[in-house]
This record gives sequence, C-alpha cells and structure tokens, in this order.
Amino acid sequence: MRTVYREKKYTCGEYLDVYIYPVFETGKPGGGKREKRKPSTEAQKKLNQRHREEKLVRLLHANFTPEDLEIHLTYKGEQPGSDEEAARNLRNYIRRIQRLRKKMGLPPLKYIAVTERGKRGGRYHHHITVNGGIDRDTLESMWEYGYANSRRLQFTEDGLAGLGNYIVKSPVGGKAWTASKNLVDPEPRTRDGRISGSKARELAKSLESGEKFAKFESLYPGYLMSAAEAFHNDMNGGCYLVARFYRKDGKFIRPKQKPKQRKREGRKTE
Repeated sequence: MRTVYREKKYTCGEYLDVYIYPVFETGKPGGGKREKRKPSTEAQKKLNQRHREEKLVRLLHANFTPEDLEIHLTYKGEQPGSDEEAARNLRNYIRRIQRLRKKMGLPPLKYIAVTERGKRGGRYHHHITVNGGIDRDTLESMWEYGYANSRRLQFTEDGLAGLGNYIVKSPVGGKAWTASKNLVDPEPRTRDGRISGSKARELAKSLESGEKFAKFESLYPGYLMSAAEAFHNDMNGGCYLVARFYRKDGKFIRPKQKPKQRKREGRKTE
C-alpha cells in the first residue's frame, strides 16, 4: 500500500499552524481499504473539542491584534431564563457596540462571542473578542445585566491559544461560537511528498526525546516553534505531527520565562 505524507499549513496572522500526517491509497488519512474502526464516544468528544479549539484559535490569530480586546460578561442577581434569552442579551449588547462604532466613524465591528454556563451553579456568562477603537470603560458600561471586565489581547509565543481553549470549553447552544461575517477564515495550503515518512518519524523522535526544535524550524524559515506534539497510530502505523510557529519578527508580548521553563516535549499516544 502506497503511503504519502501530507503537509497542511494555516497561515494565521503572525502564526503558522502545521499538520503532517499520512495519506493512504484512498487519499484519506486512516488506512486505505483496511477495516475502519470507529473511535469511542469519549475519544470522539475529545477529538471534536480539540478541533473546535484549533479552529477558534486560528480565527483569533487571523483577525485580531494586541490593539483589540477580550470582554467577559456575567450576570448580577437574576439569571436568564433560557439559552435563547441569554443569546438575545448578548445580541443586544453587540448591536449597541455596532451602533456606537458607526456613530464614531470606526470600521465595522469584528467579533467572536461564546456563551457558557457554569458547571456547578449553572450561571450564564459571555466571552467576546472585539476589534479596538472604543475605550474599555465605555464597553464595560454598555453591559446592562451585571459585571463586565475587559483587557487588551495578550499575545505570547503560543498566541491566543490559552484564551481560545478557555472560552470554548463548554459553549451553550448549537454553535460553539457566533462571529461577525467580516472575519478572515484561513484556508489551508496542502502539499504531498515534501515530508517523507522517515522524516516525519525523525521529527517525532526529536520531540519525544526532548530535543530542541531546530529540525522542525529549519523547514519553516522565518518562524520559531512554540509547541508541537507527535502521535503514533497503532491501527495504521502512521505518524501524526501538529505544530504551531510564530514569526521571528512578530509583534506580540513575549512571556518572561527562564530558559528551563520553556522546555517543551511532544507526547506519544495510542
């Protein structure tokens, strides 16, 4: 059975997400004509959540900068009576921001919004990422139902991965998030054969042994790696790699960490 390794790249602002995985006879990753095994329900849930987080982080990186804001909204006293009421409150808040931006002559609002309910108390709260232009005090005062807190987006070597993973951990409703229609949705660029199977295994081994990222970074000039993981699939013998890079000349806030705290290791899973 012929196997080719595919490289899939997403360029998202100052970040680059890379996926390297095997493609078999059918052109699909996972084993060609071999009998397919469905993942367990729990494993599928975890995979779906990972895909949601990765998608959201790509949108954040492609559309927002350190000049933009994250806003967290909570309720004081009485809670919304339903998911629909909570969604309506959020929509009304977003519309007020849109009207104010238009009045101030600012560019149209760009936003990504997520509604969640607390696992313990079941209390609703909203997370919104918006483009800048309106001062934080004004935005916070426009929320009528309780408390509002905002801050400028904090970009690190891993970008906004922490924020993205946090706000989409338990979304309410049919969609994980809602967003304005003027966002850039990064399209992947794929290339088959650039990375051989032996090269993919070599890269995986370098991560699992705790080596530096030089081997990976040499493949993507102009970028430095912030994180990477290696997976081995026992069903098809394939090696799967996921990595995030940031531009060497990127404009983001670097975390103040000692060198030993920045050691990162890939992990091998079945």
